[in-house]
Amino acid sequence: MATLALAFVIAAAFLPTPARASSSGPALSVALDFRAEVNQAKERVFPAVVFLKCLREDFEGGARRSREVSGSGFLISPKGEILSNWHVVEKALRVRCLLQDGRAFPADIVGSDKATDVALLRLRLPADAGPLPFAVLGDSDALTEGDFVMAMGAPWGLARSVSIGIVSCARRFLPGASEYHCWVQTDAAISPGNSGGPLLNTAGEVIGINTRGAMAGGDLGFAVPSNVAREIAELLRRRGDPGWSWSGLQLQPLRDFDRDMYFDADEGVMVAETAADSPARRAGFLPGDRIVSLNGNPVTARTDEDLPDLRRRLDQLPPDAPARADVIRGQTPLTLSFQPARKGAIEGDVLDCPRWDFTVKAINRFDTPNLHLHQSEGVYVFGVRQPGNAALAGLRPNDILALIDGEPVRTLAEVAELHRRALERIDRQPRAVLGIRRAGLSRQVVLDFSRDYLKE
Repeated sequence: MATLALAFVIAAAFLPTPARASSSGPALSVALDFRAEVNQAKERVFPAVVFLKCLREDFEGGARRSREVSGSGFLISPKGEILSNWHVVEKALRVRCLLQDGRAFPADIVGSDKATDVALLRLRLPADAGPLPFAVLGDSDALTEGDFVMAMGAPWGLARSVSIGIVSCARRFLPGASEYHCWVQTDAAISPGNSGGPLLNTAGEVIGINTRGAMAGGDLGFAVPSNVAREIAELLRRRGDPGWSWSGLQLQPLRDFDRDMYFDADEGVMVAETAADSPARRAGFLPGDRIVSLNGNPVTARTDEDLPDLRRRLDQLPPDAPARADVIRGQTPLTLSFQPARKGAIEGDVLDCPRWDFTVKAINRFDTPNLHLHQSEGVYVFGVRQPGNAALAGLRPNDILALIDGEPVRTLAEVAELHRRALERIDRQPRAVLGIRRAGLSRQVVLDFSRDYLKE
């Protein structure tokens, strides 16, 4: 309705009109109706928008440090439940929320999911807080290109901001941006600080969570669809995490335009590859197999846009429980049984190494797949302090740490123990020899940590 209304306004602007045409004609009436519709939608959601301030623990600079970041969110229940983005509350030590009525409350993170970039929080409310205004989640599957939408939040920390635009693409596939959902693309302005805020339609329903904006193009913004956010929020509410499983199947659509590959079938999804030592490989899946059903439920991915929803269904199979897939191999139908594993932690612990001036993380199949190809387990340099002793020695982020003074290291605990010993002997031997692997090649690095950059 709103799309049609604005079309009339634009058309009216280009029609030949008498020089003395009245300013109160039909075009103005339509414009005023559209403005009223937009304002009504805004007023339904605006009281539920929340400004978030998070105290975050950060290790990427090569040392442990705390910094404050801001973002947005919105209330989805009268009892203080808030939807936002994972990247807004990531590693937050403390979250404080400012409501539109000026009240501020601390919040607890009920759960968050990096894979979908969704987080669920709950306000710590006093007994006399009363019911809070909340937004209603709409049906993102009903969106079509050209629908009018509004993005709300706090871009660049400017709270109480609203921008308006249209849905540029209702199902945008962004390779590498999310494996479990397509995006709602809009030209409504989404800037840093808008993240976590609501994207709403002209009916005043939230149809997405503002998540990404293109810094080089102000007319490119992306939101997590509300139907995905609703599904993930329910999982976070029940158990704190989505409980993803992992089978090791790498899938390919039937119509792969990027690779110019078109399979002669209308149903199913192709197996492109299976990960080494994965449930899928052990079950006998082969590249070129066409999966037509999972646990008796038909599956089809004709184009790239169909893959994220299918991957979400696949990785929501219960971990450590038997599953079956009906497969076509060549012309032969097969049934393969497999048992998905529980997906490992995407975000691991970080070890801070003061005086060495770098931080270390464990290699993880899901967090660091490129390093995992070189070495299935171990530790790597996560952050390098600038300036600092590690930077001076030539260490870089993503260097795999293999040896410290000739002793092999495979875990954070082993690195922590050797770091402790090195600091104990710093007065007589302020150097350590590190064996690292970089891009598959081994090398030695002499780390002189006699200088204390933190005191300079």
